[in-house]
Amino acid sequence: MFPSDLKLTADSGAKLQHLDAFLALVGHLLYLGFTRLNISHSVQQLSQFLNNLCECHWSVVLHVVRYLKGCQSQGLFLPASNTLELSIFSDADWATCRDSRRSLTGFCVYLGNVIVSWKTNKQSTVSRSTAEAEYRSIVAGVCKLRWFTYLLTDSGVDVRTLISFYCDNKAALHIMANPVFHERTKHIEIDRHIVRNAYKECLVLPSHVKGTEQLADVFSKSLPFKQFFFMLSKLGLASSAPSPTCGRAVEYSCVDTAPSESFMDAGSSSIFSLDCG
Repeated sequence: MFPSDLKLTADSGAKLQHLDAFLALVGHLLYLGFTRLNISHSVQQLSQFLNNLCECHWSVVLHVVRYLKGCQSQGLFLPASNTLELSIFSDADWATCRDSRRSLTGFCVYLGNVIVSWKTNKQSTVSRSTAEAEYRSIVAGVCKLRWFTYLLTDSGVDVRTLISFYCDNKAALHIMANPVFHERTKHIEIDRHIVRNAYKECLVLPSHVKGTEQLADVFSKSLPFKQFFFMLSKLGLASSAPSPTCGRAVEYSCVDTAPSESFMDAGSSSIFSLDCG
Protein backbone atom coordinates (compact mmCIF):
# COMPACT_ATOMS: atom_id res chain seq x y z
CA MET A 1 0.00 0.00 0.00
CA PHE A 2 1.37 3.42 -1.01
CA PRO A 3 0.52 6.64 0.92
CA SER A 4 -2.11 8.43 -1.16
CA ASP A 5 -0.82 11.92 -0.36
CA LEU A 6 2.83 11.22 -1.19
CA LYS A 7 4.52 11.93 -4.54
CA LEU A 8 8.05 10.61 -4.78
CA THR A 9 10.71 12.30 -6.89
CA ALA A 10 14.37 11.68 -7.62
CA ASP A 11 15.20 14.50 -5.18
CA SER A 12 12.87 13.77 -2.27
CA GLY A 13 15.34 14.64 0.45
CA ALA A 14 18.71 13.60 1.84
CA LYS A 15 20.57 10.90 -0.07
CA LEU A 16 20.35 7.37 1.30
CA GLN A 17 23.53 5.86 2.72
CA HIS A 18 22.60 2.16 3.17
CA LEU A 19 21.93 1.41 -0.49
CA ASP A 20 22.42 -2.36 -0.29
CA ALA A 21 19.59 -2.82 2.20
CA PHE A 22 17.19 -0.83 0.03
CA LEU A 23 18.10 -2.70 -3.15
CA ALA A 24 17.71 -6.04 -1.38
CA LEU A 25 14.27 -5.12 -0.03
CA VAL A 26 13.02 -3.87 -3.39
CA GLY A 27 14.31 -7.05 -5.02
CA HIS A 28 12.35 -9.16 -2.53
CA LEU A 29 9.24 -7.04 -3.10
CA LEU A 30 9.55 -7.44 -6.87
CA TYR A 31 9.57 -11.22 -6.43
CA LEU A 32 6.68 -11.11 -4.00
CA GLY A 33 4.72 -8.90 -6.39
CA PHE A 34 4.22 -11.83 -8.77
CA THR A 35 1.46 -13.08 -6.48
CA ARG A 36 0.67 -10.05 -4.30
CA LEU A 37 -1.22 -7.64 -6.51
CA ASN A 38 -1.79 -5.26 -3.60
CA ILE A 39 1.83 -4.05 -3.74
CA SER A 40 2.13 -3.75 -7.53
CA HIS A 41 1.81 0.04 -7.58
CA SER A 42 4.08 0.56 -4.57
CA VAL A 43 6.86 -1.61 -5.99
CA GLN A 44 6.69 0.19 -9.33
CA GLN A 45 7.03 3.55 -7.62
CA LEU A 46 10.03 2.42 -5.59
CA SER A 47 11.78 0.65 -8.46
CA GLN A 48 12.20 3.82 -10.51
CA PHE A 49 14.62 5.37 -8.01
CA LEU A 50 17.19 2.59 -7.67
CA ASN A 51 19.94 4.83 -9.07
CA ASN A 52 19.02 7.91 -7.06
CA LEU A 53 17.92 6.92 -3.57
CA CYS A 54 16.77 9.28 -0.83
CA GLU A 55 15.84 8.82 2.81
CA CYS A 56 12.18 9.24 1.91
CA HIS A 57 12.36 6.24 -0.41
CA TRP A 58 13.69 4.18 2.49
CA SER A 59 10.76 5.29 4.67
CA VAL A 60 8.30 4.19 1.99
CA VAL A 61 9.87 0.77 1.48
CA LEU A 62 9.67 0.19 5.24
CA HIS A 63 6.03 1.25 5.08
CA VAL A 64 5.34 -1.43 2.47
CA VAL A 65 7.14 -4.07 4.56
CA ARG A 66 5.08 -3.15 7.64
CA TYR A 67 1.91 -3.37 5.58
CA LEU A 68 2.86 -6.85 4.36
CA LYS A 69 3.65 -7.94 7.90
CA GLY A 70 0.10 -7.06 8.91
CA CYS A 71 -1.55 -9.04 6.10
CA GLN A 72 0.59 -12.16 5.76
CA SER A 73 -2.45 -14.41 5.30
CA GLN A 74 -3.77 -12.58 2.24
CA GLY A 75 -3.48 -14.06 -1.22
CA LEU A 76 -5.31 -14.85 -4.43
CA PHE A 77 -8.29 -17.18 -4.08
CA LEU A 78 -8.85 -19.58 -6.98
CA PRO A 79 -12.28 -21.28 -6.89
CA ALA A 80 -12.72 -24.87 -8.05
CA SER A 81 -15.31 -23.91 -10.66
CA ASN A 82 -15.06 -20.90 -12.94
CA THR A 83 -16.00 -19.73 -16.43
CA LEU A 84 -13.42 -19.24 -19.18
CA GLU A 85 -14.50 -15.78 -20.34
CA LEU A 86 -11.93 -13.00 -20.43
CA SER A 87 -12.49 -9.41 -19.29
CA ILE A 88 -10.17 -6.53 -18.50
CA PHE A 89 -10.13 -3.28 -16.53
CA SER A 90 -7.77 -0.56 -17.75
CA ASP A 91 -6.81 2.78 -16.21
CA ALA A 92 -4.10 5.44 -16.28
CA ASP A 93 -2.80 8.17 -14.00
CA TRP A 94 -1.97 11.12 -16.23
CA ALA A 95 1.43 12.87 -15.82
CA THR A 96 1.90 11.27 -12.43
CA CYS A 97 5.71 11.22 -12.56
CA ARG A 98 6.99 14.52 -11.17
CA ASP A 99 10.40 14.08 -12.83
CA SER A 100 9.36 13.14 -16.39
CA ARG A 101 5.59 13.85 -16.42
CA ARG A 102 5.01 10.46 -17.97
CA SER A 103 1.76 8.72 -17.12
CA LEU A 104 1.22 5.42 -15.36
CA THR A 105 -0.59 2.47 -16.94
CA GLY A 106 -2.51 -0.02 -14.86
CA PHE A 107 -4.71 -2.92 -15.89
CA CYS A 108 -5.95 -6.28 -14.65
CA VAL A 109 -7.23 -9.27 -16.64
CA TYR A 110 -9.95 -11.61 -15.42
CA LEU A 111 -10.68 -15.17 -16.47
CA GLY A 112 -14.24 -15.58 -15.29
CA ASN A 113 -14.28 -14.20 -11.75
CA VAL A 114 -10.58 -14.77 -11.12
CA ILE A 115 -7.87 -12.20 -11.73
CA VAL A 116 -5.08 -13.86 -13.73
CA SER A 117 -2.86 -10.96 -14.76
CA TRP A 118 -2.14 -7.39 -13.72
CA LYS A 119 0.39 -4.71 -14.52
CA THR A 120 1.64 -1.35 -13.32
CA ASN A 121 3.99 0.37 -15.73
CA LYS A 122 5.20 3.86 -16.58
CA GLN A 123 4.35 4.80 -20.16
CA SER A 124 7.25 5.24 -22.57
CA THR A 125 6.17 8.67 -23.85
CA VAL A 126 4.56 11.79 -22.44
CA SER A 127 0.80 12.01 -23.05
CA ARG A 128 -0.74 15.38 -23.84
CA SER A 129 -4.09 14.65 -22.19
CA THR A 130 -5.86 12.27 -19.85
CA ALA A 131 -7.64 10.69 -22.81
CA GLU A 132 -4.32 9.96 -24.52
CA ALA A 133 -2.87 8.42 -21.36
CA GLU A 134 -5.98 6.27 -20.94
CA TYR A 135 -5.81 5.25 -24.60
CA ARG A 136 -2.20 4.11 -24.28
CA SER A 137 -3.27 2.05 -21.29
CA ILE A 138 -6.00 0.50 -23.46
CA VAL A 139 -3.35 -0.42 -26.03
CA ALA A 140 -1.31 -2.24 -23.39
CA GLY A 141 -4.43 -4.08 -22.27
CA VAL A 142 -5.35 -5.11 -25.82
CA CYS A 143 -1.87 -6.55 -26.40
CA LYS A 144 -2.17 -8.58 -23.21
CA LEU A 145 -5.63 -9.82 -24.23
CA ARG A 146 -4.30 -11.03 -27.57
CA TRP A 147 -1.66 -13.05 -25.77
CA PHE A 148 -4.31 -14.62 -23.53
CA THR A 149 -6.53 -15.51 -26.48
CA TYR A 150 -3.58 -17.26 -28.16
CA LEU A 151 -2.80 -19.09 -24.91
CA LEU A 152 -6.39 -20.24 -24.43
CA THR A 153 -6.66 -21.31 -28.07
CA ASP A 154 -3.47 -23.38 -27.79
CA SER A 155 -4.96 -24.95 -24.65
CA GLY A 156 -8.06 -26.05 -26.54
CA VAL A 157 -10.39 -23.28 -25.35
CA ASP A 158 -12.46 -21.66 -28.10
CA VAL A 159 -12.56 -17.89 -27.46
CA ARG A 160 -15.57 -16.68 -29.44
CA THR A 161 -17.35 -14.23 -27.18
CA LEU A 162 -16.50 -10.54 -27.12
CA ILE A 163 -14.09 -9.59 -24.36
CA SER A 164 -15.46 -6.83 -22.15
CA PHE A 165 -12.96 -3.97 -21.92
CA TYR A 166 -13.77 -1.64 -19.01
CA CYS A 167 -12.47 1.93 -18.99
CA ASP A 168 -13.65 4.96 -17.00
CA ASN A 169 -12.64 7.54 -19.63
CA LYS A 170 -15.32 8.15 -22.27
CA ALA A 171 -13.01 10.16 -24.53
CA ALA A 172 -10.59 7.23 -24.79
CA LEU A 173 -13.47 4.87 -25.56
CA HIS A 174 -14.69 7.19 -28.33
CA ILE A 175 -11.22 7.25 -29.89
CA MET A 176 -11.21 3.47 -29.68
CA ALA A 177 -14.54 3.05 -31.49
CA ASN A 178 -14.41 6.03 -33.90
CA PRO A 179 -12.48 5.43 -37.16
CA VAL A 180 -12.33 9.16 -37.98
CA PHE A 181 -8.81 10.64 -38.06
CA HIS A 182 -8.38 13.42 -35.47
CA GLU A 183 -5.79 16.18 -35.42
CA ARG A 184 -5.28 15.71 -31.66
CA THR A 185 -4.59 11.99 -32.04
CA LYS A 186 -2.45 11.81 -35.18
CA HIS A 187 0.73 11.30 -33.15
CA ILE A 188 -0.65 8.07 -31.65
CA GLU A 189 -1.60 6.57 -35.01
CA ILE A 190 0.25 3.24 -34.55
CA ASP A 191 -1.40 2.63 -31.20
CA ARG A 192 -4.70 3.68 -32.74
CA HIS A 193 -4.43 0.95 -35.37
CA ILE A 194 -3.62 -1.73 -32.78
CA VAL A 195 -6.80 -0.97 -30.88
CA ARG A 196 -8.91 -0.33 -33.97
CA ASN A 197 -7.99 -3.72 -35.42
CA ALA A 198 -9.00 -5.42 -32.20
CA TYR A 199 -12.31 -3.55 -32.28
CA LYS A 200 -12.99 -4.37 -35.95
CA GLU A 201 -12.17 -8.04 -35.37
CA CYS A 202 -14.77 -8.10 -32.57
CA LEU A 203 -12.10 -9.09 -30.09
CA VAL A 204 -13.08 -6.49 -27.50
CA LEU A 205 -16.29 -4.79 -26.45
CA PRO A 206 -15.55 -1.28 -25.09
CA SER A 207 -17.55 -0.63 -21.92
CA HIS A 208 -17.64 2.41 -19.68
CA VAL A 209 -17.34 1.89 -15.95
CA LYS A 210 -17.76 4.44 -13.17
CA GLY A 211 -14.60 5.79 -11.63
CA THR A 212 -15.66 4.44 -8.23
CA GLU A 213 -15.95 0.95 -9.74
CA GLN A 214 -12.71 1.00 -11.73
CA LEU A 215 -10.78 -1.95 -10.30
CA ALA A 216 -7.60 -1.00 -12.15
CA ASP A 217 -7.25 2.07 -9.89
CA VAL A 218 -5.29 -0.15 -7.49
CA PHE A 219 -2.58 -0.54 -10.13
CA SER A 220 -2.49 2.97 -11.59
CA LYS A 221 -2.61 5.33 -8.63
CA SER A 222 -2.34 5.75 -4.88
CA LEU A 223 -5.72 5.37 -3.20
CA PRO A 224 -7.04 6.52 0.17
CA PHE A 225 -6.91 3.90 2.91
CA LYS A 226 -10.56 2.78 2.89
CA GLN A 227 -10.91 2.84 -0.90
CA PHE A 228 -7.75 0.77 -1.26
CA PHE A 229 -9.04 -2.07 0.92
CA PHE A 230 -12.48 -1.87 -0.65
CA MET A 231 -10.94 -2.36 -4.09
CA LEU A 232 -8.89 -5.30 -2.85
CA SER A 233 -12.06 -7.03 -1.70
CA LYS A 234 -13.48 -6.62 -5.21
CA LEU A 235 -10.29 -7.88 -6.87
CA GLY A 236 -10.60 -11.25 -5.15
CA LEU A 237 -7.78 -10.96 -2.64
CA ALA A 238 -8.60 -13.38 0.18
CA SER A 239 -7.44 -13.85 3.74
CA SER A 240 -7.01 -17.32 5.22
CA ALA A 241 -7.53 -17.88 8.93
CA PRO A 242 -7.87 -20.96 11.17
CA SER A 243 -11.43 -22.13 11.65
CA PRO A 244 -12.79 -21.66 15.21
CA THR A 245 -14.13 -25.24 15.12
CA CYS A 246 -11.02 -26.96 13.81
CA GLY A 247 -7.51 -25.59 14.00
CA ARG A 248 -6.39 -27.45 10.90
CA ALA A 249 -9.26 -26.27 8.70
CA VAL A 250 -8.91 -23.10 6.66
CA GLU A 251 -11.59 -20.54 5.95
CA TYR A 252 -11.28 -18.03 3.13
CA SER A 253 -12.92 -14.64 3.13
CA CYS A 254 -12.41 -11.48 1.12
CA VAL A 255 -10.53 -8.72 2.85
CA ASP A 256 -12.64 -5.99 4.40
CA THR A 257 -12.00 -2.25 4.57
CA ALA A 258 -9.32 -2.62 7.25
CA PRO A 259 -6.14 -4.69 7.72
CA SER A 260 -5.35 -6.96 10.63
CA GLU A 261 -4.92 -5.57 14.13
CA SER A 262 -1.15 -6.07 14.08
CA PHE A 263 -0.93 -3.51 11.29
CA MET A 264 -2.79 -0.93 13.34
CA ASP A 265 -0.33 -0.78 16.22
CA ALA A 266 1.44 2.46 17.04
CA GLY A 267 4.54 1.59 15.09
CA SER A 268 2.67 0.85 11.87
CA SER A 269 -0.06 3.46 11.85
CA SER A 270 2.46 6.29 12.09
CA ILE A 271 3.69 5.49 8.60
CA PHE A 272 0.67 7.26 7.13
CA SER A 273 2.27 10.59 7.99
CA LEU A 274 5.64 10.18 6.34
CA ASP A 275 8.05 13.06 6.70
CA CYS A 276 9.80 13.52 3.37
CA GLY A 277 10.51 17.18 3.60
